[in-house]
Amino acid sequence: MIRTLLAEDMHLVRGALVALLAYEEDIEVVAEVERGDRILAAAHACRPDVAVIDIALPGKDGLTAAGELHEKLPDCGVLILTGVGTPGLLKRALDVHVRGFMAKDAPPGQLADGIRRVAEGERVIDSELAIAAMRPAEAPLTQRELDVIGAAAGGASIGEIAAALYLAEGTVRNYLCRTTAKLGARSRIDAIRIARESGWI
Repeated sequence: MIRTLLAEDMHLVRGALVALLAYEEDIEVVAEVERGDRILAAAHACRPDVAVIDIALPGKDGLTAAGELHEKLPDCGVLILTGVGTPGLLKRALDVHVRGFMAKDAPPGQLADGIRRVAEGERVIDSELAIAAMRPAEAPLTQRELDVIGAAAGGASIGEIAAALYLAEGTVRNYLCRTTAKLGARSRIDAIRIARESGWI
């Protein structure tokens, strides 16, 4: 049996994946978690062969958790589920030794096959996501907005960004608000994540 850990924060999606994998005679879901910061402890407890991890998780994003998992339990292969393929995401996935990178809407049989191949030590990268990643999306942000969000991503405060870019603090706040809105982000941190994953900063 391929012992599998499943990390997905949406209860309905996680339940559906567990139900689908239950039909596979050689795959057993031995742990389910809804947060990225619970993956490592769960993996230590159940020692899975494969961890199927959603890329966007609360507590800790899927790729950060995947990197920690590879460092602490290198025998556990990781298959990332994502809704988008960008150069930044794919590069980060490869950098943290992820073996599988698959679209969340892939057919159930494809997911089961991916788990089997990852368990065998193969690399599984969804062809559509790979093609999308090779064709980076154009940033919807102006160069100034990219400068501001890039500085924020580096940990600079509003005052530090304003001083470095010769802007008023209120202008910096406006840029950050506009950037967050343009990217459809939930917060400034989410906007930074989107910009990073898209390879814009």
